[in-house]
Amino acid sequence: SAHEIVIGAAVSTTGKYAVNGKHTTNGYNLAVAKVNAMGGIIIDGKSHNIAVKYYDDESTAGRGTQLAERLIQQDGVKLMLGPYSSGMTKAIAPVTEKYKIPMVEANGASRSLFNKGYKYLFAVLSTSEQYLKSAIDLAAAQAKMDGKMVDSLKVAIAVRNDPFSLDIRAGILEDAARYGMKVVVDEKLPKDVTDLTTFLTKVKAVKPDIMVVSAHTLGGALFVRQMREQQVNVPIVAMTHCEAAKVTDAETFGNAGEGILCAAQWSPSLAYSDKWFGTAANYAKTFEAEYGYVPPYQAAESSAAVLVYADAITRANSLDTEKIRDALAATEMQTFYGNIKFASTGQNTAKPMVLRQIQNGEYKLVAPLEWADSKFLYPREVMY
Repeated sequence: SAHEIVIGAAVSTTGKYAVNGKHTTNGYNLAVAKVNAMGGIIIDGKSHNIAVKYYDDESTAGRGTQLAERLIQQDGVKLMLGPYSSGMTKAIAPVTEKYKIPMVEANGASRSLFNKGYKYLFAVLSTSEQYLKSAIDLAAAQAKMDGKMVDSLKVAIAVRNDPFSLDIRAGILEDAARYGMKVVVDEKLPKDVTDLTTFLTKVKAVKPDIMVVSAHTLGGALFVRQMREQQVNVPIVAMTHCEAAKVTDAETFGNAGEGILCAAQWSPSLAYSDKWFGTAANYAKTFEAEYGYVPPYQAAESSAAVLVYADAITRANSLDTEKIRDALAATEMQTFYGNIKFASTGQNTAKPMVLRQIQNGEYKLVAPLEWADSKFLYPREVMY
């Protein structure tokens, strides 16, 4: 129709990102349907529906770049939603920037996206250096409650030697330094990590107060298994990729997952809400009714990107891309996914990462404390 706002998106339906690409697409589609069902976007008193034009980027950067060009040059889209993953977002951002086309992205967390001076890139998710920041904050809060000096805390770090995990490490080093905590073990693991015993032996020797690990799915599983084999107990243990590594699976890990803090972008039990979906829990119900599975955070953040567009275009009261870009830059809102406010570099500064602690095999939201619905169990002492 004349009153349609077409947004372009190159998202993986095939290739290595196909599964998360599907979560991304489902998240976009659910939010588009919701915005349209609630009367669309009003510009100058007229209602406009959103439509998304999709292409499959095949999980390859070259294809992503090509499709971004095609969407803008041939299909004439004036607005873009992001692809899945930091790598694909990196491939597309120079193109959207070149043509001055706003892109709201939900699945590229690498901090390297936000130091290029892009003016048309906006990310709703927490960036990679924030992934385990909440764990350092939680350790500091716990020390204060115990009457301990925060700067007496010792930190052990092991990360895979890849851009995402190195960003996480950089964030941890900054946060530890801010509190005056001492980093006592700092290991960079090979990409195909096969053994963590050297790291865990050091940990046993120096007895840190907090241990932080980012080694993706396989490294994460290995870490939990070897922690159990070596019977390592550290009061606070935080890691990424818990769900993907299935660390709550008792058959594989026994009770070794107990007490671990798992970083997540979002959780359905958070106390956030908006006028479209209501609460985070309500979003999860709506999503599950539509797609038959509980929404992972990839879907939730993708829905949030669409809501950011709905809010910005409404405030711009125009389809002029520059006006929409400026409205995006001035965003300050709460969605079911979290608070959203963009730094001049494009990343969302208003939403912390959350930590869910494994308690009796269940994920319980324990941090940040102001959004938590469960008590943080401390210290982690597992009888393996």
